[in-house]
Amino acid sequence: MILLQLPEDVLYHILSYLDYKSLSRLSQVCKSIYRFVNRDAVWRRIAKEFLNTGISRDGTDIYPHIPLKERVKIAQNWYNGVCKRAIPLKWKTQLLPWLQLEGDVLFLSQAADIRAYHLRQDSGRLQRNPFEIYSGHNGDVCHFVLTDSHLISGGSEGKILVHSRTSDMSVELSGHNQEVNCLDSKDGLIISGSRDRTTRIWTLTSTYPRHTIPMYDRVWSVAISPTLSSFVTGTACCENFSPLRIWDVETSFLGTTFLGSEFRRGAGVLDMVFESPFQLFTCGYDTFIRLWDLRINPQKCVMEWEEPHDSALYCIQTDGNHMIASGSSYYGVVRLWDKRQTECLQFFQLSSDPVSSPVYCLRFSSTHLYAALATALHLLDFRQNPIYIR
Repeated sequence: MILLQLPEDVLYHILSYLDYKSLSRLSQVCKSIYRFVNRDAVWRRIAKEFLNTGISRDGTDIYPHIPLKERVKIAQNWYNGVCKRAIPLKWKTQLLPWLQLEGDVLFLSQAADIRAYHLRQDSGRLQRNPFEIYSGHNGDVCHFVLTDSHLISGGSEGKILVHSRTSDMSVELSGHNQEVNCLDSKDGLIISGSRDRTTRIWTLTSTYPRHTIPMYDRVWSVAISPTLSSFVTGTACCENFSPLRIWDVETSFLGTTFLGSEFRRGAGVLDMVFESPFQLFTCGYDTFIRLWDLRINPQKCVMEWEEPHDSALYCIQTDGNHMIASGSSYYGVVRLWDKRQTECLQFFQLSSDPVSSPVYCLRFSSTHLYAALATALHLLDFRQNPIYIR
């Protein structure tokens, strides 16, 4: 019997036993097999085991417009550290920039403005001029987040601005009296944390906070749970309590859960990411990336990865499956981690200046990684082709 005469479900089952090299060789047999083997359904199981293919742990496809076979090829470059480096944007004054990446648009804060750039499809570089500039702060933008309808930014003057993405309207939220270090927003809910030692809960329909929570420590990071029922705060850890705490959104009461019991003094939490309603990743001054499972004993993390050069970790992002990218405090070092391993997988030193710069923020797609340093935006392009997959 000819292979393609088999029922498709049987053929899919047979192909599920092949690795990516065998599938690539099989696709060279004839045009008919080539077309069948190139289907996303054939590559889905393999893609889930590779880094940053866009297949999340729960099976969601983040980049459905890119063929999975192509993503598997690029994933090998992420694993092996094969990329082309570029610096698409520089500026003279040292800043603390922040990034957000949405499809083919990169949002970059520079001083008091946030600029939105279209990305070139051929290179991932920025178009020469931004197509949108969000302004209104009297000081530098410290942090900003995107929703479908709004861009929400916090500034060094303590002001929060809610910019409409469909009009020129913006609304000011007043409450903090020092810089707003962190923000998160989901489904009309806004959580902000400040150097003024408070966390505030807002909604898009009000200009005054719904709740103000005294934290008794500087707040460096916040994250809203995907369930919208709670949020986590990360503080500077300058007081005698855990820097990680969970709060109820409706009551603003501290949950019965305290995350971690062995943080040393000064081990502040600088960034955090929810990967699911019960999985939280954190990083900070104590040089560790930690994974917390909120379903079990929160006094101890379930996994941790240590920065090998004893540098503070300013930022992290995950691919929703196996990969973590982190930005360090010295020499613009970006590291790639495979969650299934304890050691760093790859690292890239981006800063060549005499004065070392942290990686203040990083974001990545399936093909590119963008890192914001004090005086430049750096780009790593992983669309190289060292491994041949026809």
